[in-house]
Amino acid sequence: MSEASLKKKIIAYSKSIGIDKIGFTTADVFTALKNRLKEQQELGYQSGFEKGSIEERTEPKRLFTEAQSILSIAIAYPSRMPNPPKGEKGNRRGIFCRASWGTDYHVVLRDKLEQLAAFIKEQKPEAETKIMVDTGELSDRAVAERAGIGFSGKNTAIITPEFGSYVYLGEMLTNISFEPDQPLEDGCGDCTKCLDACPTGALIEGGRLNAQKCLAFLTQTKDFLPDDYRSKIGNALYGYDTCQVVCPYNKKVDFHLHPELEPEPEVAKPKLVPLLTISNRQFKVTFGHVAGSWRGKKPLQRNALLALAHYKETTAVPDIIHVMTEDVRPVMRGTAAWTLGKIGTDEAFAAIKKAMENETDEDVLFEMDKGLQFEASHLQADKARE
Repeated sequence: MSEASLKKKIIAYSKSIGIDKIGFTTADVFTALKNRLKEQQELGYQSGFEKGSIEERTEPKRLFTEAQSILSIAIAYPSRMPNPPKGEKGNRRGIFCRASWGTDYHVVLRDKLEQLAAFIKEQKPEAETKIMVDTGELSDRAVAERAGIGFSGKNTAIITPEFGSYVYLGEMLTNISFEPDQPLEDGCGDCTKCLDACPTGALIEGGRLNAQKCLAFLTQTKDFLPDDYRSKIGNALYGYDTCQVVCPYNKKVDFHLHPELEPEPEVAKPKLVPLLTISNRQFKVTFGHVAGSWRGKKPLQRNALLALAHYKETTAVPDIIHVMTEDVRPVMRGTAAWTLGKIGTDEAFAAIKKAMENETDEDVLFEMDKGLQFEASHLQADKARE
């Protein structure tokens, strides 16, 4: 069978198993990406979550010596939640970004790619493949861009003509040589909506991201969130997709093509207070199947505290005091103290002062001091109103 005939068969089969887009490219070095990654590294813009060296991330044959081609796939996910639960005073909710609304996409895409690999092997027994979904060394976006899946937007997401940027990406290296597809032309033009909407200025320029300032990255960290960002994440628990929401290519885009990717409302928009004391077992049962659980419960619980601070949720003060005084993790105790100060009730300030008498961790004590600093501003505001 010729490679051209096999390519047609692969495309047809991919559609039959629910792959929404597929593209083909060479296994050549990603030269432009290599230069960009070196600049990112020098500027300190990397997140630290990247896998492998720059060479491994840009030279496919370092990962699979016999690689001749790379197949890129895209699967669309929903952008709107039917009948989302409403948060209200006394019953506030957080939210996961859209990319973590359904079953973990790593699982979904790997399953599709494994089916595709098996099909290729049936058609061409000498075929060899290597599958990657997000956690591999190669850049999913760079592969998808070169394979014609979409163009790389100023928000650093791959934007497809059909599904906007609401797509998951994965790829497969193979020793079969296929005719490569043509990349799409850049479609952003003079638009800067994503850059203008980024609350932290993480989008330095079109297509360049300082991950250290990106809220999507910061929601996944496990340490104290830097002060400058605490009031910016709102009720985000995992991820942050404003730069996608404002994109004109995503206007009215909402595809519900895969049942396993449908949002579970109580998981995608969970109540905040119960999350503060959720057990490891219950966390795994409730959230273990979504992508946003990969860092464990600690970042989500820390973010839940910050969301309660954002809402100034006075009804949650007793629960937050419990975290400040009983949680064994300094980050949680300290963030709880800061949150209590931000909410600013007399009960909250009194609890911080009392807890300071027994606290020994310097980082937590520092956060308690910051929490009490809100008291002075509250007193000044009261005097101004008199």
